Amino acid sequence: MEEIKKDSEVLAEIYRNAQLALTSISDILPEVEDENIKQEIMREHEEYERICCEAASLAHKLNVELKDPSPVKKAMMWSAIKMGTANDNSAQNVAQMMIRGTVTGLTSLKTSLTDGGKYMDEEIKKLLTDLIDMEENFEQKLKTYL
Repeated sequence: MEEIKKDSEVLAEIYRNAQLALTSISDILPEVEDENIKQEIMREHEEYERICCEAASLAHKLNVELKDPSPVKKAMMWSAIKMGTANDNSAQNVAQMMIRGTVTGLTSLKTSLTDGGKYMDEEIKKLLTDLIDMEENFEQKLKTYL
């Protein structure tokens, strides 16, 4: 029997995904020298901030508690980014790193969409599909740097 993911779990996943993206972008930006990809990444940051705000607002409305990613997870991401850009901070390498993170997020979000079932709250489902569409668009834009 398949287990349906609760609305609160899906909303928490949306928030966590966007928070991890914000953290990784904040970690990678100081390493980026190419102005074009830097502008793209900053634009993505703004969109993730919007999603975080919408998720937090919806959580407040639905009385759902959201948690930030753990400090250990953030530290692991920080060290992976620093190691990944230490010898190569080219636009191509930065794009590859960003794409890997985006694809990981997309996989998680699409699983939540499936696991949320057809009874998912419509506002949560819309925010989830907006984030999926947004990340798919980011992936396509980042591929232009490869």
